[in-house]
Amino acid sequence: MFCTGSASLGCMARYGQYCPITRSLEVLGDRWTLLVVRDLLLGAERFNEISRGLPGLSRGLLSKRLDHLVRCGLVEHGNGRYTVTPAAEALRPIVFGLAEWGARWAFGEPRPDELDATTLMWWIRGGIDAAQFGPRDPVVLEFRFRDGRRRLYWLVVRRDDVSLCFTRPDFAVDLVVDVGLDVLYQVWEGFIEYGAAVRDGLLTVTGETALVRALPRALRFSPIAGYVRAAAAAR
Repeated sequence: MFCTGSASLGCMARYGQYCPITRSLEVLGDRWTLLVVRDLLLGAERFNEISRGLPGLSRGLLSKRLDHLVRCGLVEHGNGRYTVTPAAEALRPIVFGLAEWGARWAFGEPRPDELDATTLMWWIRGGIDAAQFGPRDPVVLEFRFRDGRRRLYWLVVRRDDVSLCFTRPDFAVDLVVDVGLDVLYQVWEGFIEYGAAVRDGLLTVTGETALVRALPRALRFSPIAGYVRAAAAAR
């Protein structure tokens, strides 16, 4: 049964107004809840997978948010997986409508507190199309950040899996990406075009020519990037 705001279901504090908007906020208005829903809609299913994509959210609070969504009928939990129900799926145009609005009215260059290299690399790991690299298996990408605490990351791209590594893997490196953390964030989110970043020297890629050319095709970029590009075109 979908949550109706009763205390027995453990929903948020009520607003005391008989209105669909307030009922919606009682389910979705708590901090982090919509971001958890966002990641579930983007395909995250396991607890650790969701946690890695939201490093600012403690595991204890994430557990509470997921339990809340289960009680409120937006998520089902079984066999170690969290899957969205039709009620959560119906939020897709609303969640990505917020992306469209934010790209147009609230987005710009990243603030320092928004830059986390590990989070970005986790997002990129989930957005690699291995088929674009052809028959090579694996393809190893080394990311060298020009700033930030941790400067080196590796992606081991196989046909059926992409692994994020924090120590050098036991394979030869095929591509080296040298870039500022803020720049790669903006490229990933569509705020800076990949080609423009390369042309301006903000991002350099070295390695075998065919793989260098394949990299921008292999990067699927953020699911929000289209909204950001559209907003930039409108401006």
